[in-house]
Amino acid sequence: MMKNFTILFLGLITLSCQQSASTQNETPVSDTLRYVQETHLKNVRQLTWGGNNAEAYWSFDGSSLVFQSDYTEWGVACDQIFTLNVSEPKKGEKPNMVSTGLGRTTCAYFLPGDSLIVYGSTHLVDSLCPPTPPRTEKYVWPIYEGYDIFVADLNGNIVNQLTTEDGYDAEATVSPNGDRIIFTSTRSGDLELYIMDLDGSDVVQITDDLGYDGGAFFSPDGSKIVWRASRPQTEEEIAEYKGLLAQGLVQPTKMELYIANADGSDAKKITELGNANWAPFFTPDGDKILFSSNHASQRGFPFNLFMINLDGTGLEQVTFDDTFDSFPMFSPDGKYLVWASNRNNGGNRDTNLFVAEWVN
Repeated sequence: MMKNFTILFLGLITLSCQQSASTQNETPVSDTLRYVQETHLKNVRQLTWGGNNAEAYWSFDGSSLVFQSDYTEWGVACDQIFTLNVSEPKKGEKPNMVSTGLGRTTCAYFLPGDSLIVYGSTHLVDSLCPPTPPRTEKYVWPIYEGYDIFVADLNGNIVNQLTTEDGYDAEATVSPNGDRIIFTSTRSGDLELYIMDLDGSDVVQITDDLGYDGGAFFSPDGSKIVWRASRPQTEEEIAEYKGLLAQGLVQPTKMELYIANADGSDAKKITELGNANWAPFFTPDGDKILFSSNHASQRGFPFNLFMINLDGTGLEQVTFDDTFDSFPMFSPDGKYLVWASNRNNGGNRDTNLFVAEWVN
C-alpha cells in the first residue's frame, strides 16, 4: 500500500516534473545519478526504466530485489510483483513476475532462504484490478477489503495463504531473524499492526490507538520496530478518519513515525515534523531511521529521504531530488541502499528503482 503515495502525491506534479535541474539543489553530479549534496550515496545505478516501481526489498542473501510495478509494457494493468537480480538489470527486459497477474498486489518481501516471497493480493475477491477512488480535494487512498497475504515461490505459484480474515490484510515485512512477520490489518475495526509466525499462526495485535498504523519494519537485530501512524485527536479529525475508513479509505497526508519493541511495548513517537513522514527503515547499525518526508513542502512535494536518531534528534536530509524519493531499504550487509525516485525520468511521472553504495 505504500506505493500509492507515489501516484497520489505525484498527481499534483505537472510543471515541476518537467523543470530542468538548474537550481542549487537540483544540479546532478555529471558522472552519476546523484545530486552533489547526497554525500551518503555513491555509485548510483538505475534498475528500472518505466512505470511506477516501488517498495523494492532485498533478499536475505543481498543478490535480488522483490518489488511491485504497474508498468504496462510488462503486460500488467495494475501493481504486480516482480524480482530482479541487482547486478544484472537490463533496460527493456521484463523481470520475473512472481505474482499471479490477477487482482492488485502490494508489499512483497523475501522469506528466509530466498526461495519464497510473501505479498498482499486481492485476486481471490476479483481477478480484475480494483477501482481507484475518484479524485477529490483531499488525498485519499483505498484500503481494499480484498487484500490477503500469500506466500509464493519464484515461479509465481502460491504455496500458502497466511490470512483469511475479512477486511484488509497487507503490508507484510519479515524480521531479519527470519522468525516473525509484521503486517497491517483492519480485523479489529481500525488499521492496526499485528505480528505472526511465518506460517500465519500465533497472530498478536501490537497496536491499539485510533488511527492508521502501517508500513512497519524490524530493526537489524529484530528487537525493535518502526512504523508510520496517524493519530486523529479532535472530534472533527476522529469523525473524518472513521468516516473515510468506513468507506475503505484513508487520508495519508498527516503521519509521524513511531518506534517500539518488537512486541509493540514501549512505543515512542520520534517525529513531530508535520505533513507526511513515512517509509521508515533502520540504518544498518540500528541507531537511526531513514525515512521519506515532505515536511518542508508547501505543495505536497518534494518528498526526500531524511535520517533521524531513535530519540528524534539529529534530523539530516539525505536526498535532494526535486520531486520524489522514498521506500529506502538497506541491503542485509548494510553496504547498499535501494530506493524509488523520480530522478532521471525524462520529465514524465515514472518512478524507478535506484541502488547506491551507502557512505556513513
